[in-house]
Amino acid sequence: MQNLKLPRRGFLQLTAGAAALAAVSSIARAQAYPSRPVRFIVGFPPGGSTDITARLIGQWLSERLGQPFIIENRPGAGGNIGSEVAAKSAPDGYTILLCTVANTISATLYDKLGYDFVKDFAPVAPVSRAPNVMVVHPSVPANTVPEFIAYAKANPGKINMASPGVGTSLHLSGELFKMMTGVNVVHVPYRGSALMLTDLLGGQVQVAFDNPQSALPHTKAATLRALAVTTATRSEALPDVPTVNDFLPGYEASTWNGVCAPKNTAAEIVDRLNNEINAGLADPKIKARLAEAGASALSGSPADFGKHIAAEIEKWGKVIRAGNIKAD
Repeated sequence: MQNLKLPRRGFLQLTAGAAALAAVSSIARAQAYPSRPVRFIVGFPPGGSTDITARLIGQWLSERLGQPFIIENRPGAGGNIGSEVAAKSAPDGYTILLCTVANTISATLYDKLGYDFVKDFAPVAPVSRAPNVMVVHPSVPANTVPEFIAYAKANPGKINMASPGVGTSLHLSGELFKMMTGVNVVHVPYRGSALMLTDLLGGQVQVAFDNPQSALPHTKAATLRALAVTTATRSEALPDVPTVNDFLPGYEASTWNGVCAPKNTAAEIVDRLNNEINAGLADPKIKARLAEAGASALSGSPADFGKHIAAEIEKWGKVIRAGNIKAD
């Protein structure tokens, strides 16, 4: 058989042509996406802040991309049931997940999960961030975080810290506070925020980390006292309330949402979703809707979001191990 020899120039032209064809194919694939409805999984029940955020972003994407982004609520196990469904879906861009801070907590909290949040997902875009707020019953003789720390250290084991459940972001906001201050307060978990708030208002527990929407009516009525918000900067919902970080440098805890896709979803599709989500987060109407829910827009690239996820897993992993916290 005769050897076929391709001139070097011809070889270079051929490889360049192949690369150009691949690039055109990738662009065409991204431009064609989506050609059918997209399933948008939310691991929490309808009506909550996570669900509301997903519907806000889903509606924006539907209008911008010309196909329905259909919210599918798959609640249970702190968001892990929905996350597992998404992780095991085809990486074709037609299933996405509203991922949350709970995913980064679960990575350490649970010994066995049906998915690996880092290995099984591709970060698409961050969406929003909201603070938690540290509130105390009026019987607690503290008007500031330093005063509370001093009171807690003078009364070790005598102060009860409520949360809506073991491993929730509100619980871990308190555990991070304990870890950084060395105070000895007793964690009292409840099955949900309503039960927690009832006992906090009644004085059966003395301190809690709550979300602003829940706490705000009671701080205004002076039935609870807000000491600080947990984000690194002040909250628009509570502009006169300082941050924990003001007194404990480096303290930061927030409830955040973002969008993830199954691992190996095409980069062109991830980038297109990221661009459209960031465009939505710059829209004044969406910013206003997020502000109504006590949140602020949190935009960035897929790489930015990936770094944020890695940092959150590391932070909450340290808190969970330090507190020897186990899932219920």
